[in-house]
Amino acid sequence: MTIASRMTRSPRPFDPDRGREALEHLPDLTGPAADLVRGAAGCSPYLCGLIGKEAGWLAGALDDPEAAFDAEMARIGALEEDLAPELRRGKRRVALLAGLADLGGVWPLEEVTGRLTDFADLAVARAMRAALAHELRRGKLPGMGEDALETGAGMVAFAMGKMGAGELNYSSDIDLIVLFDETRFDADAFLEARPAYIRATRKWAATLSDLTGEGYVFRTDLRLRPDPSVTPVCLGMEAAERYYESLGRTWERAAWIKARPCAGDIAGGERFRAELRPFVWRRHLDYAAIQDAHDMRRKIRDHKGLHGRIELPGFDLKQGEGGIRAIEFFAQFHQIVAGGRDPDLRVRGTVPALEVLSDKGWIPGELAATLTDAYRAHREVEHRVQMVNDAQTHALPQSEEGFARLACFMDRDAAELRAEIRARLEEVRDLTDGFFARDDRDRPEPVPEPEVAFDASVTSRWHSYPALRSERARVIFDRLRPEMLSRLSRAAKPEEALVAFDRFLAGLPAGVQLFSLFEANPQLIDLLGDIVGTAPELASYLGRNAGVFDAVIGGDFFAKWPGGEALCKDLAGVLQTEADYETRLDAARRWQKDWHFRIGVHHLLGLIDARTAGAEYAELAEAVLRVIFPVVATEFARKHGDLPGRGAVVLGMGSLGAGRLNARSDLDLIVIYDAGEAEQSDGRRPLNVRTYYARLTQALVTALSAQMSEGRLYEADMRLRPSGNQGPVATSWPAFRNYQSEQAWVWEHLAMTRARIVAEVGAEGAALGHDVTSFRDALQERGRDKDEILSAVAEMRARIARAGRAPDAWEVKTGPGRNQEIELIAQAGALIGRVPAGPLVTGLDGAVADGWLSEEDRAALLEAYDLCWQLGQVAKLLSDQPLDPDRIGQGGRDMLLRETGAKDIAALEARYQEATARAAAVIDRALAGYEEDA
Repeated sequence: MTIASRMTRSPRPFDPDRGREALEHLPDLTGPAADLVRGAAGCSPYLCGLIGKEAGWLAGALDDPEAAFDAEMARIGALEEDLAPELRRGKRRVALLAGLADLGGVWPLEEVTGRLTDFADLAVARAMRAALAHELRRGKLPGMGEDALETGAGMVAFAMGKMGAGELNYSSDIDLIVLFDETRFDADAFLEARPAYIRATRKWAATLSDLTGEGYVFRTDLRLRPDPSVTPVCLGMEAAERYYESLGRTWERAAWIKARPCAGDIAGGERFRAELRPFVWRRHLDYAAIQDAHDMRRKIRDHKGLHGRIELPGFDLKQGEGGIRAIEFFAQFHQIVAGGRDPDLRVRGTVPALEVLSDKGWIPGELAATLTDAYRAHREVEHRVQMVNDAQTHALPQSEEGFARLACFMDRDAAELRAEIRARLEEVRDLTDGFFARDDRDRPEPVPEPEVAFDASVTSRWHSYPALRSERARVIFDRLRPEMLSRLSRAAKPEEALVAFDRFLAGLPAGVQLFSLFEANPQLIDLLGDIVGTAPELASYLGRNAGVFDAVIGGDFFAKWPGGEALCKDLAGVLQTEADYETRLDAARRWQKDWHFRIGVHHLLGLIDARTAGAEYAELAEAVLRVIFPVVATEFARKHGDLPGRGAVVLGMGSLGAGRLNARSDLDLIVIYDAGEAEQSDGRRPLNVRTYYARLTQALVTALSAQMSEGRLYEADMRLRPSGNQGPVATSWPAFRNYQSEQAWVWEHLAMTRARIVAEVGAEGAALGHDVTSFRDALQERGRDKDEILSAVAEMRARIARAGRAPDAWEVKTGPGRNQEIELIAQAGALIGRVPAGPLVTGLDGAVADGWLSEEDRAALLEAYDLCWQLGQVAKLLSDQPLDPDRIGQGGRDMLLRETGAKDIAALEARYQEATARAAAVIDRALAGYEEDA
């Protein structure tokens, strides 16, 4: 039957001209089918383009969409040559047909998503087969012939997420886990086959996802595999099974509910899923998973800023409250809780899961029906949003025009559609949120009891941890256990301390040495209790690096801060003992993390305050740069020759330049070089000077930021260099002078008020550093027009406000009267007042001296800045999340109060709000008259 004879609806064209343009490609099309094409093209530039490209095929496909789809699948299934372009053509046709059938109401949601998924399965299978055939022809899969292709030569791709459930969106990427059966090979053959599988996977994934002149087939994501940061794109089934048995997390259990083998060795994939069943489906009712689900939801929302009221412009229909993910989580975690006891619940799709949960009595039938209707409606809106430009987005339109287009696409009144979407989101939120655990801030404080009864489910698993594998470790630990529990019970929140200690213990690779150390030095248990009860990430570091306790016992750990020169000397001595470049970089990481940990513990225990901690973090970073840059330059020179000319310097910008970092700061850097008269280097592989210093800078960034076995040193941000990301990564000294003198924007001169040399390399690197510093001072002495500066600051302030959302209750960086604004005012004061580069207070002094701030204004800004810095420094030490006193535990709250001198959290909040409000008022007055132009 034709699409026209079965249509139940049709979109109204948002752009009639585009609709007419599409019909020009189909001159014989009339009636309802023409209306459908006109409306689709008039609402979606993407569909309009597809109609133009595939008009000849579409004319026949509209007569019988099912037959056209089947014929296209058969054509793709028979392909032997030109696979990549023909897969892209097939994707265009399937997308066009599915889009029109969806818009016309010819195919319901499940058929649209199912057919998109069917094509994805076929595309993966064909791409995989071609890549494996290439490896077989090269003889890289020992013992296998061409017939092995029928079973994927032992390779299987598991479709995850919506593809696994047969629910692909209109513009979905595809999430896959790729495994191979290592039992097909003996030990020697395995070593040859493993890289062949990896090569093949990379090749067929690229076949699907590479963007060519013909477009792409599917964006392909392989990161759901076990530990993707360290594992290859294809790994053995046995290794994967070991991972899930020992390290698998709740979200991975949830992910495997929808997983299915979609290409390659389907039978082998089903065997693997059967082996994995105990990991996914626990034999008992697993209500602990509900809290895990809540934590997952909260982390997602915290990360994406999806809290607060439901505001439709830009609303994330997938992740936002009451959205698609809320319904999926509701269904999946009901399945996880009860699916171990009730196999009937082990279905893949969201709608089937809701249905069976209702049928089996786990949720009311009315609730299942409501969520099913909402899910289908959400997905329909999601499809329309994605159809506009083939964009993988879940955000509702930001603009009125965009929402009007969406309403036309759905043949709806815009106001009515808005009201319906909002009501549906609110209803889903209200229905699903009650299932998950409440936020910690909503829980009443526990009533104190004379004795603490620790959670046996935590303490009973301790003997299963790696640190307690040996009999000796267990014996020592059992002797220590009463003392440890006794000290943990005296914590302000014993259960929090217990959970943190449990995380620490779980991370220990071995225990005999550390437990013996505790037995000989019981005071270490108190220190450990302070750390694990307040700062879980420091405890996690201890779990991986328990040897740091040796320094505590030795006495140096609590010694006075040694200063930058001593740090440089110490690090240089450590690196001299290492044999090669990579081991030096790893040694630097260990060294830096030990010192970083020490600063954090000193701050945690109140031995230093936030201001001192900030200075020490900055001095540590500078020491790393001063020592590492010459190491990088020496290694680089081995291939390309010594540094041409005078050498290079690193200019520290932002917080590093100001000498004040926090526990999680990245480093803002500019690299400046002076090649003099040299044109190229003189090494074995000479480079012209511009390329030489650009690659040297990239090598430095890699040395700092690369994830190695010991982690990374720092994230390096080079965007403050002249022309930002558009400019060369390293800047020549003449070009830097010229740019700053003739071309720089006001904000770049403001940034220079905090710039300082932090590292240098080359024959005359120190002299170059002196020249750069003198130039910076002269630039500041020259100054700029006051009105120009304040207008620019006002404009930046307004732009930041427009770009960001309303600040969180405890936001300390951005927002009115917060630190970013105060820093801008101080930089303006330094530039207008032409004061030497220095700390923030000198810039404020410059503003007072120039008369546009009063002494009272200066005091108000300093008060707000110092308080925000204290709050931010504590927050960054305790967590990577925005500060929330309700989530940082009693130990964290105690640290906040000690740092700030506040009586309680309520008083601290009131003081913070008052201080930032006063600072905002000062800034408003200072920029009055300039903001009108911003």
